[in-house]
Amino acid sequence: MAFKKITLTDHRAGSLDENTHRILTDGARTCRRWAVTMTTLAGSGHPAGSLSSMELYLATYAFANVTPDNTSSFDRDYVVISHGHTSPGAYAALAWLGFFRPEEAVAHFRQAGSPFQGHVERELPGIDWGTGNLGQGLSAGVGFALAQKARGVDGKVFVLMGDGEQVKGQLAESRRIAVKEGLTSLTALVDLNGIQISGTTESVMAADIESLWKADGWDVISCDGHDFQALFDALVAAAERPVPTVILARTVMGRGVSYMEGIADYHGKAPSGELFLKAMEELGGNGQWLEELRERRKTSLPEGRHLGSYPIYLEAGDARTYGNDKKTDNRSAFGTALADVAEHNCGVAGRTPLLVFDCDLAGSVKVDGFADRCPQAFIETGIQEHATATVAGAASTAGVVSLWADFGVFGLAEAYNQQRLNDINGANVKLVLTHVGLDVGEDGKTHQCIDYIGLLRNTFGWKLVVPADPNQTDRATRWALSNWGNICLAMGRSKLPVVTDEEGRPFFGAEYRFRYGAVDMIRTGSDVTLLACGHLVHRALAARDLLAEKGLSARVCHVATPLHIDDGDLLKAASTGAVVTVEDHNVNSGLGSIVAQRLLLLGKPLAFRSLGVTRYGDSGPSEEVFASMGLRGTDIARAVQDLLR
Repeated sequence: MAFKKITLTDHRAGSLDENTHRILTDGARTCRRWAVTMTTLAGSGHPAGSLSSMELYLATYAFANVTPDNTSSFDRDYVVISHGHTSPGAYAALAWLGFFRPEEAVAHFRQAGSPFQGHVERELPGIDWGTGNLGQGLSAGVGFALAQKARGVDGKVFVLMGDGEQVKGQLAESRRIAVKEGLTSLTALVDLNGIQISGTTESVMAADIESLWKADGWDVISCDGHDFQALFDALVAAAERPVPTVILARTVMGRGVSYMEGIADYHGKAPSGELFLKAMEELGGNGQWLEELRERRKTSLPEGRHLGSYPIYLEAGDARTYGNDKKTDNRSAFGTALADVAEHNCGVAGRTPLLVFDCDLAGSVKVDGFADRCPQAFIETGIQEHATATVAGAASTAGVVSLWADFGVFGLAEAYNQQRLNDINGANVKLVLTHVGLDVGEDGKTHQCIDYIGLLRNTFGWKLVVPADPNQTDRATRWALSNWGNICLAMGRSKLPVVTDEEGRPFFGAEYRFRYGAVDMIRTGSDVTLLACGHLVHRALAARDLLAEKGLSARVCHVATPLHIDDGDLLKAASTGAVVTVEDHNVNSGLGSIVAQRLLLLGKPLAFRSLGVTRYGDSGPSEEVFASMGLRGTDIARAVQDLLR
């Protein structure tokens, strides 16, 4: 029996009538049977935490404006499940509320190819963010609340959490952002069952959870997490508070099954045999359904919902062309392009909201121009990179475009797991990494991000653009903002000359159109091809001039998109029969390894050498650092000569 929704509009504290209370209580018992059966049938899972959270799931989903009909809309409430391992509880509650058929969830839980995965994923209606890595759910909730605010939607965001994750640092980051941005629409609910995998929360890592939330400016409500009346009263009260509110719900691990209650072993242990039958008996059912479901598990898998893109309505503006009369840096060209986009879109009706995030580096990463022109869409989050990565990711799935600019070592190397989850969740983040590679120079090895290609290469959805000069940066920025998906723009710090064609005109000038995957042929040549990435194209051009003095003709090509290189372009570029790749990146995991692998798979063996970063760099002026790494024009020319001998 599916329960009729209760929303803020038809419920007030104290009005939970006897019949409604009975329906919810019976529903919780039914859902507990389904949750336990899921784990028994799959032979794995997290039953006890699912049982302790059951009333929280039913109360929240019944209270929130989230229905099977509106779950794909932006104009609704959002529910985030941070303790994603309690998926049996979430699936059971959603099934009971009519989001999908309960027998599908129970029979196909943790089965390869099923949308009912071990940790909650967005392929299911009612699941707004795929989690599993504890401590990230509140960041996603902040992102959804910011997106609602940007779109002018009067919606609520609810984040359900476990107590074991409360000690994670990312939670503190998210709490502070929520208070700073005045996100009163945000309510967190913590399942305080006092048990985690290794024992009690007190013995594993004690924390004064209430004080942690209060210290960051949240209002705190405590209640019995198994009492529907108390939960509904708390939810109503939270909606009326002038600050974000957390509900600390006291619960019992394994509630409803005597041998699970308060026992850490059943955090991640599925009952079987007689123990399963005993659980069913105590929950008012029997085990006969198990065999029927076991047979159903052998049938065709249910389909999850398709998470496609949505249209982006942004005016990218006209590209700017920088002349070759003076040098500028790519990050400034990015900042100018972003400010142009702000001029065309900020406050314009019908345009997709653009949120720009900064972690205390606005002047260095050049988003200060956007902040001046569109302050209401500029989100300063302080030095809190982990939360910011997830906040930006979640917001980007809720009807806005998110852009976050940061140094490479912070925005990707430090927040890699968060960017990986943005990929898993099919987000739409524009990640702008400045100060990548050895070009950071004096900051030294801790700040020289020499692994960004390799890190993003490990994902399956991220796109990467490493522009060669300010003109290509300008066009790539406008392209990224106008196109769907997680897109990273990576650039160094130094000022660069404009790349020109053989007539001295800007190569990426008025006639150039950015095409993802393209290989740009900067200079023709017949003896060897220099494939450069990013600002190394200038060093490749210098090497070409030196080689010409030796009677060697070098073709110079630029690869702006090392993760995805057009095969036809690559084969054309490599038709000289000898290739040297040049990059400001770890030589083992960047452009060189990608090109070598791809050419081999295409059946094109040739003379090949890869030049790049072979150790952690020194601290000094960037030219000296490049010299010590063997990446000057003279070094490149010498490597070519050695290859062609």
